[in-house]
Amino acid sequence: MKGKNNTFERAKKAIVLARVSSKDQEEGYSTDAQKYRIREYCQRQGLEILETFEFTESSTKGERKQFMAALNFAKKHKETIAIVTDKVDRMQRSFKETPLLNDLVEKAKIELHFYTENCVIHKNSSSQERMMWNVHVMMAQSYVDSMRDNINRSIAQKLRDGEWISTAPVGYLHEKGDKKTKGTIYVDKERAPLVKKFFEEYATGSYTLADMVKKVKEWGLTNSRGNQGYLSKSHLHKIVQDPFYYGVMKVKNTGKEYPHHYERIITKEVFDACQAVRLGWNKKPFKYRAIDFVFRGLIKCGVTGHTVVSERHKRKTSKGEKTWIYLRARNPEKPEKNIWVKEEKVLEQVEEVFKRLTLNPEMLARVIGYIEKTSAVEKDFHIEQVKSLEKELITIKNKIDKLTHLLLEDNIAQEDFDSMRDKLSSRRKDIIDQLDKHIDADDNFTNTLIDLVKISSKAHEIFISSTNEKKRRLLNLVFLNLTLNGERLEYTLRSPFDEFIKCSNFEEWCGREDSNFHGQICPQRPQRCASTSSATTASYKKNCAN
Repeated sequence: MKGKNNTFERAKKAIVLARVSSKDQEEGYSTDAQKYRIREYCQRQGLEILETFEFTESSTKGERKQFMAALNFAKKHKETIAIVTDKVDRMQRSFKETPLLNDLVEKAKIELHFYTENCVIHKNSSSQERMMWNVHVMMAQSYVDSMRDNINRSIAQKLRDGEWISTAPVGYLHEKGDKKTKGTIYVDKERAPLVKKFFEEYATGSYTLADMVKKVKEWGLTNSRGNQGYLSKSHLHKIVQDPFYYGVMKVKNTGKEYPHHYERIITKEVFDACQAVRLGWNKKPFKYRAIDFVFRGLIKCGVTGHTVVSERHKRKTSKGEKTWIYLRARNPEKPEKNIWVKEEKVLEQVEEVFKRLTLNPEMLARVIGYIEKTSAVEKDFHIEQVKSLEKELITIKNKIDKLTHLLLEDNIAQEDFDSMRDKLSSRRKDIIDQLDKHIDADDNFTNTLIDLVKISSKAHEIFISSTNEKKRRLLNLVFLNLTLNGERLEYTLRSPFDEFIKCSNFEEWCGREDSNFHGQICPQRPQRCASTSSATTASYKKNCAN
C-alpha cells in the first residue's frame, strides 16, 4: 500500500501468534508468557491487536491448520497486518512456509515481527534484514535436525545396551520409571506361560495358526492391554516371528538385531522350530525328523486334523522277515480308534493324480504357446500393482515423518508414537516384501509357468523314479494339502496344477484360448476330492464344461 509520495505504509494493526509445546512450558515459553511479552511490544510500537492465535501444532511437518487460519485472517483485511511472534521458531522451524510468507509480505498484506530477535520483515526490508530472517529459520531447523540426531543416537545406544525402545510384546509388561530410575520390561507372570505354551504347541507342526487362535482363546491368552483383547491370527503370526521371546530385539525399519538383557520366555531352538513350521521347511512333528518316509509330515488326519504318522512294521514270513510301512490315522467310523493304511495304497492314489497331469506333446505345445501369448496381460497387472504399492509406500513414509516430528515437538506421547510407528513400519515391510515378489513375478512369471507345465507333463515319470526326498519335494510342489480319510486320500492341488488337471483335454484348452489363463480357463477353485473316487473325475469335467 502506498501513499501519495509512493512510500510504503507500515502496519498499524496486529495479530498475535503464540505456539507452545509441553517442553516449552518448562523452559518459560508458555503461551501466557509469550502473550505478555508481545502485548508489551505491540503497545510500545503502537500496534492495535485484533486477534490472538495460540496453538500447539508442529511447525515442521503436517498441515498447519491453525497457522493457516491466522494467515487467512490477516489476508481478509485491506490494510497491512503485523503478525507478531515471540521468536522466529514460534512461527516456523523450516523453510517450508517461507515462499508463502514472502509472497504476502511483497503484496503488503503482512509484516513479520519477531520480538526476541528484534527483527521486522516488511515489503521494503533490506536484503540484509531478509538474510537475518533466513539465518534464524536455518538455526531453528538446525535445532530440529540436531534433536532428531540426538534421538537417533540415544535410540542406537539403548539398543546396543540391550534396552528395548518400543512397546513390549505380549508376555511382557512395562514398568515405568521415575526421575531417578529408568523404566524396564519384565515378564508377565500371567501371560508368559501361555505364550510359551503357544510356541511349544505350534513347534510340533501339528497345528496351523488358525488352530492356535482357538487354542489360545481357550487358554485365556489375551493381549497386554486388557482381558477383552483375544489374539487374532495376524497377531499370532506377528508373535511367532518375534525373536524378542528368545532374547533378540529386531528393529523393523532397519532389520538389525540386538541381544537384550530381559528374561527369555522360550529357547532359540523352539523359535527356530516354529519358523520351520511357519515357512513350510518342516511339515512334520519334529520327533520323526530323521526317518526318511515319503509322506513324512505331509498328510493330515481327516478325523483329528493332526499330522499322520508313518511307521515301520516288521513281520516274519516263510521267506524271512519282511518290512511294511503304514500310515497311522484315526478311523472315520470309530474316531476313538486308530487305523493303519499301507503306504503303497496311498502312493497308488498319488500316482493316479500325477498320471492325470500328463499332457501329450501336441497339447503341451499349445498350452506353452497360449501362456506366452497371454503373458503381456499378466505383465500389465504386475505393473499396476507395483505402482499402487509404491504410492502406498510414499504415503506411509510421510506418515512416519509426521509422527517423528510430533514426537520432537512433544505433541504425542512416546507410547502412542511407538504403537503407531510399529504399525506403519510393519505395513511398510509388508509392502516392500510384496514389491520384491511382484518384481520377481514380473521378470519370471512366464518362464516359471512354462517350467511348471513341463514338470506337470512329466510328473508321474519323475515321481516313480525319484528318491523319497525328491518325492516329498514334488508332493510339496504339486499338492497344497493332503488328508487321509480312512484309506482314501483327499487333496487340494496348488495353482496352476489345479487348472491343468481340471482342463486336461485338448478341446477344453482350445476353447478358452481367448480367455485369461488364471481367471477364465477353470474359474472354480479346487475342492477337496478323493483320488480313488470316480465322482472326482466327473466333477472336474463338469467344472471345465461350466
